[in-house]
Amino acid sequence: MPENYDHYITKNIKALYKRRLFSPIVYLIIVIVLWHVFSLTDLLFPVHLTDDVPLESAYRNDAANMHTTLTDLKFTGYTRSNFAGTSGYYYYTIRNDECIIVLLSPSTCEEGLPSIDEVKLTGKIKKSSESFHALLKNMAEDLSWTESGIQSKVSGYYISEPDYNRTINTILFTVIFGTGIYAILCLVLYILFIFFPVLSPCCQDLALFGNPKKLLEQAEEELATLPQLATEDMFITEHYFIETSIYGNAIIPIDQIIWIYKYSTLHKFFWYHFSISYTLHISANRHLYIQCPKNIKSDIDGIMDYLAEANHNILVGFNEKNRLEVQKIQGTPMNFEKFIAFLKKRI
Repeated sequence: MPENYDHYITKNIKALYKRRLFSPIVYLIIVIVLWHVFSLTDLLFPVHLTDDVPLESAYRNDAANMHTTLTDLKFTGYTRSNFAGTSGYYYYTIRNDECIIVLLSPSTCEEGLPSIDEVKLTGKIKKSSESFHALLKNMAEDLSWTESGIQSKVSGYYISEPDYNRTINTILFTVIFGTGIYAILCLVLYILFIFFPVLSPCCQDLALFGNPKKLLEQAEEELATLPQLATEDMFITEHYFIETSIYGNAIIPIDQIIWIYKYSTLHKFFWYHFSISYTLHISANRHLYIQCPKNIKSDIDGIMDYLAEANHNILVGFNEKNRLEVQKIQGTPMNFEKFIAFLKKRI
């Protein structure tokens, strides 16, 4: 336990958000690496494939996801199926003196039109696979050609429209951009809280009761001068309850607290019970709710006893009578306040 509490709250606020910088930074680095490794830009913004670029060349130059226009397509008579039914129809066409196979979605080809004069599609260039070789073998038999003969005339790469799944890609990039923006926002806020601790949530909660900056200075001065009670990460001064733990920080004027109680959590692994931790719950005026998790019973009991002695109006213990009394004092919180309290609990 430190002997000097000068600017102790501010120091802990800075330390808390310095630790929290790690997660968003690592996440953003992972996203950037994966973006480049898997060429996600190509997936999000398919390149326009012109007729003079061979499929093999486009595939090798990381342009597998592309948008193009094809003309004079003929149905091969073969389809691709999966567990949900027919997923595509195989067509062939001549493109820049190269015969290519095109797998069209059922909606694009109206479930197997004999021929299509022109079609604009977004698809994926695929390298020949076992199913592709089976298709060429069957086509060779239909044309009375040899398998090697048809392979010499048909490109070893084909275009698949169904394999470019627009819905999945949209969901993927929505998740990536959403979580990326959230990580950047967290990063900016954490840096802001490090340089300006008074802007952090625990200090802004003091705005419910007065000027956050002045109240923080008063709490710092009282803690540095003579704390009335001190545990590992909870303190009581003349006018404030203060928490400075690895899970968060809190500063609450004692005269604003209306209800305190503890809640035990049994930690177990399968059938083995290895520890019990206790969480101190504090309800204050203006619908302020604070939780101090993972403390030992003796520390919380000491804090509760001291708070009850310092403010005789505080309700102690969790029971229906106290809950109804607090609800009577506070009133029913608005949905917005419930949402904020939920976020604070989860974060």
